[in-house]
Amino acid sequence: MSLLPYALARPFLFGLDPETAHELTLGSLERLQHTPLRFAYCNGFVPDPIELAGLRFPNRVGLAAGLDKNARCIDALGAMGFGFVEVGTVTPKPQPGNPKPRMFRLPEANALINRLGFNNEGLDAFIANVQRSSFRAQGRLLGLNIGKNAATPIENATSDYLTCLAGVYPHADYVTVNISSPNTKNLRALQSDEALDALLSAIAQRREQLAATHGRRVPLFVKIAPDLDAAQVDVIAATLRRHGMDGVIATNTTIARDRVQGLRHAEEAGGLSGSPVLEASNRVIAQLRAALGAGFPIIGVGGVLSAEDALSKLRAGADVVQIYTGLIYRGPALVDQVARAFKAQAAGRR
Repeated sequence: MSLLPYALARPFLFGLDPETAHELTLGSLERLQHTPLRFAYCNGFVPDPIELAGLRFPNRVGLAAGLDKNARCIDALGAMGFGFVEVGTVTPKPQPGNPKPRMFRLPEANALINRLGFNNEGLDAFIANVQRSSFRAQGRLLGLNIGKNAATPIENATSDYLTCLAGVYPHADYVTVNISSPNTKNLRALQSDEALDALLSAIAQRREQLAATHGRRVPLFVKIAPDLDAAQVDVIAATLRRHGMDGVIATNTTIARDRVQGLRHAEEAGGLSGSPVLEASNRVIAQLRAALGAGFPIIGVGGVLSAEDALSKLRAGADVVQIYTGLIYRGPALVDQVARAFKAQAAGRR
């Protein structure tokens, strides 16, 4: 367990503007991750391997993309006990994202709203940071999450995704195609049937070329939104299978506000994450599992703030889970709690 209980750090961090606290935390993790001071936040690792998409996940708890957009803190975050870490979203060119303020806490609901807008230092800086990390050498898995620049017209989005795919491919255990952030104009339009079909067709073709060049086939996951009806989920499921995608991540943040009405900041634009998205995320997971059948990899994310929340995602049909907002509200101990709950469940089935 970590030497510094998160309960001591949280009041200080929550006294700061959310984005200031975020950057301060990432900066500290980056500076400490290769020093003995990393023991202030690291956890022991709970082994609980599972085979998915041709990969061996060391345990079933991962970090969701969005927390470390520039891949600065892969080793620090991995030391918290995650079996897999996903970083990004990265875009081809650097971009500042949306105007500040753009992050808001809703502590009464264990929730966040963000409209960051894929703020990142660009593909070259991202790859350089990935190359400096030692996480993969430890037998853990690294997912690299790709998107489009805000200035790229939506009709040219495929070009951005292909540029990013080629750049990250040699350095990834899996690549996630992010088409579900609500904070880049028109991005979610890529989830519609014709747009998704065209995008995934191009990505699948480029993956075949890259696999031949690099001598390895990197699995592709697609990250979708919780704000989809059953018919839309069915279309997405069919499209994933048609183009040979290896898995799906369900879900991103929600634009719905029904579970936070009346709370301060509830009407801020952006994606809502944390406890209020748990039910919607689990609904989409269950619909995906029904549409895709057994064996198709599903990574469940959205609203995991306890071991029971994580277990509910497995019951809905997910194979593994990711955490983001839960880490902010509960700290690194949540990773250990979820991993142990999963391992106990697996032992109970044997």
